[in-house]
Amino acid sequence: MDVGDWIKRLSQPKLRSALFVIMLLVLVGAVYRFNRLDEFSYNETGGTSYIRYEKARVVEITDEQLEKDPKISGLYHGTQQLTLRLLSGEHKGETVSVTNYLSTMYNVHAKPGMKLIVDVDSANQDRYTVTVYSYYRAPLLYGMVGIFLAFLWAIGGKKGLKSAAGLVLTFASIVFLFIPMLYRGYSPMLAAILVVTITIVFTLLLLDGWSSKSISAILGTMIGVVLAGVQASLAGEMLHISGFNTPDSETLILIADNTGMSVGGLLFAGILLAALGAIMDVGITVASAVYEVYKTNRELGWRSLFLAGMNVGRDMMGTMATTLILAFTGSSLMSLIVLYAYKVPFTQLVNMNMVTIEVLQGITGSIGVILTVPIVALVSARFMPYYDRLRQAQQLQTGASVDKQNVQEQEHSIA
Repeated sequence: MDVGDWIKRLSQPKLRSALFVIMLLVLVGAVYRFNRLDEFSYNETGGTSYIRYEKARVVEITDEQLEKDPKISGLYHGTQQLTLRLLSGEHKGETVSVTNYLSTMYNVHAKPGMKLIVDVDSANQDRYTVTVYSYYRAPLLYGMVGIFLAFLWAIGGKKGLKSAAGLVLTFASIVFLFIPMLYRGYSPMLAAILVVTITIVFTLLLLDGWSSKSISAILGTMIGVVLAGVQASLAGEMLHISGFNTPDSETLILIADNTGMSVGGLLFAGILLAALGAIMDVGITVASAVYEVYKTNRELGWRSLFLAGMNVGRDMMGTMATTLILAFTGSSLMSLIVLYAYKVPFTQLVNMNMVTIEVLQGITGSIGVILTVPIVALVSARFMPYYDRLRQAQQLQTGASVDKQNVQEQEHSIA
């Protein structure tokens, strides 16, 4: 069966729906496979100590010795003696007295009636200590997500809802598939490519369905992301950079000793995921531009369509590359300020692991964006007219079959 036959089959709504459901079921099965009960657990009974983070409400502040920070507005230093009522966990409803220490880094200024998150450190069910951990921020975070989804729906309409569904699926793929795969020792690049593929396919199909525009964007974006990953791996090899050069490498090595996780490839898997958003944005934009031009004039050849896509893509290259570099720079802003304050020599600066990693991330993502433009433009320019001709031929064939059936029915009724 050639490509044309597959495209003809994909034009059938029932087959497309069935294929989408099958892919979704495969994804759900994979998520279930990698999120079964883990063998690494702790004992919650007997004399074994364990830690829980629970909700608590400030009933009363019995003593308070606080001073305002002279340099930072709204910040206090000192101690508070709190009476807390636990709102969750096995000690729910119990009242405890807690000393809350406020410093510059750990600063939770409690007030009567406020909800907090506390650390319940238990030796057993009867012996435990409670310390203040942080503010109870979950409702506000949920509210922010709700506002974001509301704006997405109000402005984007039906496509906004589909975008939200794609966002939820992407988040679920990273949390419940990508990270568990890494934790169990699978190749980081393999896991990243799998999650990237799932994200691209489901997101673009949700937005535009099984159209020539979405299929072109999927093919071109996947090629662009893979090329970015290959380039990152080669550059990392030449620069002698890997996941072992990251700030959290020591902790990750300890985790890897118990799980078999591959620490070295984590950096490049992260680069791949970080570049995905910008690459996918460029891919669907170029495919949409080619589609609109082709829909306006179906007599245009593939070269004219390719140039139209390139013209739009060139306008996006600079802005998207700048977006990636600014995003990576912003994530390392605190470290850059420290380097500036200590007046690190230029020779030391450009050869540091941190600077090399940031440059590698920014350049790799930018190269992925640049390469995606001509790839998506070429795929769209070649595929869209071919897809359109197959659809027209199928419609003519379907129309001829319907006419023939009508003639037969008329002859039968006359007879």
